[in-house]
Amino acid sequence: MSDQHHIQVSRTARYFTLGTPGPETRDVWFCCHGYGQLASDFVQEFECIAAPERLVVVPEALSRFYVPEGPGFHAADAKIGATWMTREDRDAEISDYVRYLDALYDDVFSKTDRSSAHVTVLGFSQGGATVNRWLMQGKARAERLIMWGSLLASDIDLGAAAKLFQTLDLKIVYGERDQFSNEDIIARYQATMDDAGIPYDLLTFGGGHRMDRETLRRLAAISS
Repeated sequence: MSDQHHIQVSRTARYFTLGTPGPETRDVWFCCHGYGQLASDFVQEFECIAAPERLVVVPEALSRFYVPEGPGFHAADAKIGATWMTREDRDAEISDYVRYLDALYDDVFSKTDRSSAHVTVLGFSQGGATVNRWLMQGKARAERLIMWGSLLASDIDLGAAAKLFQTLDLKIVYGERDQFSNEDIIARYQATMDDAGIPYDLLTFGGGHRMDRETLRRLAAISS
């Protein structure tokens, strides 16, 4: 019979930014992409809110893979995506990305003053559960969490979450034509949140499972 073991290894993680951290930085966003995306693509969604006082940080998940798109998907021009985790060895993968995001947070705030910055954490789709677990399990602090096309992770302690969200502004954003959601799912989820005493604001836009730049601009204006 085989035995399972784990060791921790050093990895090189990639991230992209809009803006430069420094003494003028007042608004910092950490934005995690969804399943099968890359940070190099996802960061472009935030160009519409670029501003001199704003720093947008977009980390890339540690596990990349070829995205099947028909025969020959390992070709030189094949699409590549990344995932934050899978069900395989999930607890270790969650611990790894929590440590990774904590290290990134520390690196960013070694270059700018945390006490003078408003921090927004945004997660799209799979990235929503990722940032939710990060703020619950990690060391980072934020003033606002935006769950975009995503709900709180199913494995979180709702009691602990309720305490966290008394001091953390929670926004839930979804497209009215999101193929992974519908009004019944959202209504049931709202009931769960209300029962747990978790305060939140719900925002919608007329689109599918995607980012929406007009909604982003509205959210950026609130944090300015």
